[in-house]
Amino acid sequence: MQAASACMTQLASGAFDKARHKIETLPLNRPDNSSAARNRSSSGNGRGLIFHSTSWIMNILEVENLKKYFATQKAVDGISFQIPEGNIFGLLGPNGAGKTTLIRMITGIFFPDSGTINFNGKKFNPSEDAVGIGYMPEERGLYKKMKIGEHALYMAQLRGLSKSAAMEAVKYWFTRLDMQSWWGKKVEDLSKGMSQKLQFVITVLHKPKLIILDEPFSGLDPLNANLIKDEIFQLAQNGSTVIFSTHRMEQVEEICNHIILVNKGNKILDGTVKQVKQDFKEHLFRVNAHTIAENMITPIFKVIRHSPEEVIVKLEEGTSNNDVLSHFIRQGVEIEGFNEVLPSLNDIFIKLVEGTPAARQFMNVA
Repeated sequence: MQAASACMTQLASGAFDKARHKIETLPLNRPDNSSAARNRSSSGNGRGLIFHSTSWIMNILEVENLKKYFATQKAVDGISFQIPEGNIFGLLGPNGAGKTTLIRMITGIFFPDSGTINFNGKKFNPSEDAVGIGYMPEERGLYKKMKIGEHALYMAQLRGLSKSAAMEAVKYWFTRLDMQSWWGKKVEDLSKGMSQKLQFVITVLHKPKLIILDEPFSGLDPLNANLIKDEIFQLAQNGSTVIFSTHRMEQVEEICNHIILVNKGNKILDGTVKQVKQDFKEHLFRVNAHTIAENMITPIFKVIRHSPEEVIVKLEEGTSNNDVLSHFIRQGVEIEGFNEVLPSLNDIFIKLVEGTPAARQFMNVA
């Protein structure tokens, strides 16, 4: 059943070699004064295309007011977002937030109760467009009794590759990820990390336009995690779009251009990683010096944390970071380092979803 589910969501497509511009800070689905909104407006086309520098960048995926209910449970309740081609997009949320249901609608496993999904410039048709999607679910979807090489070849051909093209693609990825010696092993003999690498290969070998990775680093040691991370960057550089779902916020900060945060079936945060951290900053600054006196009293800032060689301060209203520097210079402190302390995505995540029940509560659909 797991393998069948994986097959449904990872059908075949031909080569996707059209060059794309990688974008890292393009705001998506933000207020009308955002650069994305201005770019769409200047193009004369409110949907589908974004003008960036000297080229048009198409939204590979557009989700608008998507809803999915199960009995009285609002699994997804009016979520909208857009993803341009070549982007690495973080889909975040606590357990039970609605992420898996959202992914299953994007891949065509579930049909939405209302709302629209546009894929590759047109309305999403699961029977036709699933060939352009590669989905790596968190749960395993492999045939345990098959040999690894045969399994990869079978899945490649199931996605529409010819026997020769499948062999070429499998050999390429097995060599790239140092898996050649695994060819004759059975899937059931693989460790969790080895299974994860095999599932990654099966997800990307048919060159899908949209790649959805749910906890792709689960079970991987640091060396192999870095290997997969580098491949994700390369896939995006080559024009594929990646949706990355995880609970590891430090990975999101390192990998993603843009994120949305979902909670209780609703989108509660949407923006670039850089902008989100700016939006939630608390005007904290770190000052490093050889010696910093204790018990500093000043109307400029409040001391949050102090040690002999470092102090974290919070600016009072109406003051600036230059005021902080001037204060320490006047005190004769030889400053060795000075930088703003921005919140981590983990801090922001906890702040926004703190208090959410571990299990979703049932709500009236009406």
